Amino acid sequence: MAAQDRGELDRAESLLIDLHRKHPGIFAVDESLGLVYVAREEFARALPLLESAVGEAPSSDVAHANLGAAYFKLHRNQQALQELKRAAQLNPANAETQQALGQLWMEAHQPESAAEAFAAALAHDPGNPNLLLNRALALQEAGHTNEAAEVLTGFPGAEQSAPAQSLLGDVDEKLGNYQQAAQHYARAAELDPSEANVWILGVEFLHHWTFEAAIREFEAGAARFPQSGRMRLGLGAAYFGGAAYAKAIPVFADLLDADPGNSLYAEMLGLSCTVFPQEANSRCSSLVAFAQKHPGDAKISTYAAAALIEGAATDEQIRLASKLLESAIAADPKLAQAQFEMATLRQNQSDWAGSIPYLEAAVALKPNFAQAHYRLARAYWRSGRKQEGEAEMELEKKYHKQQQDDLDQRLGLITTLLVDMRN
Repeated sequence: MAAQDRGELDRAESLLIDLHRKHPGIFAVDESLGLVYVAREEFARALPLLESAVGEAPSSDVAHANLGAAYFKLHRNQQALQELKRAAQLNPANAETQQALGQLWMEAHQPESAAEAFAAALAHDPGNPNLLLNRALALQEAGHTNEAAEVLTGFPGAEQSAPAQSLLGDVDEKLGNYQQAAQHYARAAELDPSEANVWILGVEFLHHWTFEAAIREFEAGAARFPQSGRMRLGLGAAYFGGAAYAKAIPVFADLLDADPGNSLYAEMLGLSCTVFPQEANSRCSSLVAFAQKHPGDAKISTYAAAALIEGAATDEQIRLASKLLESAIAADPKLAQAQFEMATLRQNQSDWAGSIPYLEAAVALKPNFAQAHYRLARAYWRSGRKQEGEAEMELEKKYHKQQQDDLDQRLGLITTLLVDMRN
């Protein structure tokens, strides 16, 4: 033990191995040798010794706690939880055991139990900032937002603590105090301008559609953390939300080029290339490449086809777009946008009668599809069905606002996705 205290682990190990060989089954020897291996992070070697020690001294809370810690290091969390629960039962006053137990409950996604363990630890170590933060986090994740706020109110030096400021932001966000939440996130990023804190602040602005502020934060974050894919994803989403589609397209195209199989990047690029097609450019070709490799992805195939047929499409682009739309409709016959784009392709080729079945399918699948009603009205008129055309035009007028609502809904889905990524 003296050798171990001096940090002479080799000497301690040699003596303990000799004792273990000559006198097997002694708690102090097995526990000490196990802890030598723990100190070396040789947890697989430590485990059988610590297990033996628990068997030799089942009433030792420290033995159970040490074994639980070793299990945790080996990612055997369920066994670690059982050992630490037993250690806490044997000695509820051990703050370190309660803290470790709380962390394991958090790993097990049981914040309610974690909050209880952290409270027990605080009873014996009041004012410990790490315990206060852990308890507040557990309470917040358990849905006890007001209690979490009370804990943080008593947190010493909260104004100078980035973790405390970030958690205060989470609490205020849950309580609907959005301005205060943004201020706390900004303070956290000021105290600790890490990738995570800058990301959270940018997402907060994006979540509440404060796009200029979101763009500012994500531009700075992307410059500072060029390897962060999610920072560039946030930047693209901020550009998209701010209607800067020409800027959003290259961001999403770069992301997709770096990760060609990523369907999220492909969808974001598709949205940007087709919401306002006049902003589309050559970078949308990455979308077409993805669609060709993933013919079963109806949505991306539809976006890619729409990008191809916008403007003065070549014969080759038209053929490719038609093939992509055929694949999209085969993969998902209920996708109204695919039916609409096929009709658009037919109308661009002056096949007005041929567009009608697709448009009828589109408005049947999505009755408030204003653009489809408009194109169907034109197709009916061109085919001599004037009365039906007038009826469709009235429906287009009725649902005209829906186009912007659809765009807002898409943006809402994007921001929700990024908020989920933050959590």
